[in-house]
Amino acid sequence: MADIRSYMKEKEKRERKQEDYKVKIVRHKLAFLRRILLAAAVLLAVVLFFYIQYKRRIYTDYDIVSSVAYESIGGTKDVRMGNVILTYSKDGAHCTDARGNVVWNQTFEIQDVRLAVSGNAVAIGDYNGRSIYLANSEKLLGTITTTMPIRDLAVSEAGYVAAVLTDSEITWVNRYNSSGEMLNEGRTHADDSGYPMALSLSPNGEMLCVAYLYLDAGVLKTKIGFYNFGPVGSNANDHLVSSWSYTDMLIPYVRFLDNDTVIAVGDSRLMIYSGSHIPGSPEEHIFDREIQSVCCDDRYAGVVFFSDNSESRYQINIYDTINLTAKPKILYFDMEYTDIFFDKGNIVIYNETECQIITMDGITKFHGSFTKPVKLMLSTGKAYKYLLVTDGSADTIQLK
Repeated sequence: MADIRSYMKEKEKRERKQEDYKVKIVRHKLAFLRRILLAAAVLLAVVLFFYIQYKRRIYTDYDIVSSVAYESIGGTKDVRMGNVILTYSKDGAHCTDARGNVVWNQTFEIQDVRLAVSGNAVAIGDYNGRSIYLANSEKLLGTITTTMPIRDLAVSEAGYVAAVLTDSEITWVNRYNSSGEMLNEGRTHADDSGYPMALSLSPNGEMLCVAYLYLDAGVLKTKIGFYNFGPVGSNANDHLVSSWSYTDMLIPYVRFLDNDTVIAVGDSRLMIYSGSHIPGSPEEHIFDREIQSVCCDDRYAGVVFFSDNSESRYQINIYDTINLTAKPKILYFDMEYTDIFFDKGNIVIYNETECQIITMDGITKFHGSFTKPVKLMLSTGKAYKYLLVTDGSADTIQLK
């Protein structure tokens, strides 16, 4: 009996030790977890602190972090093509990167340049001519030869081109690939479908939007037509999948923001069409003032008016095309401008001598003067770092 009692006591001791050991392990794990959570909370607080400081930071000047020689020749124009510089004239065009390297060069003789840029792609043609030069930010893609005189152009990031061509009283809207092959042709007549005033291709080149101007019983009207050249539009008459008409309104601007979203702008109205393959009824915004200019990226559309605020010269309404039910952001600024573009949630407004950068919340992050006249300003893709093109240099700047 004594041996049994002794055995049972020893067994109970071992079991208590095992329980104590398990409790210690649990406590150790909990303590370790608490330390991990505390460290994570501290790290999150630090990150949040620096993020808030970053969002609140106001820039008053800039440093030129690099500069390369950039020769400006009389008669040339510089435009933004993605994050590179496109320079063109009647004698040719070339593409230059931020380091001053000429990526490609194309010579030609054009009397009246017609230029279309979409993302990193460009199409250059001659009004009344029959040649279209196609390129992107990396290389020349080819030359398209048309059978009729060119009136207008559109290009897609995928390298497709739509061209408005005229043959006496008949106007054609044809679509080509980068090899110069005509993929589709569409015939229009001024007395029937009207004259194409503006056109845009979707980034993938599958959709085409055209604004036609026409007379209906003596009344001026504009029709917006959407053409789908993919499987969805193969059974539609002339690939036309949807259209809308507007009375007494000119629509000189249409633009695909992505493959499913298009904006159209009249004198005092903005229409936002959305829908995969077949755009639906537009979200319309009617204004009591004339639109002065338009800017957009792949998400936002901004329309500029003369301000109704006596303290500012201009007002810009910014519409989020992903969230169409959201109220527009309304911002004010007082400087004359030559260009406005979106960059990482900011609006960049500039002219030859000064620049203003405003957040979507209306905070002016920077408002200052350039040290020398600026012809073109581009985003580098990095926060508050830009490329300034001047008469003699291309300067990469970092705000400070």
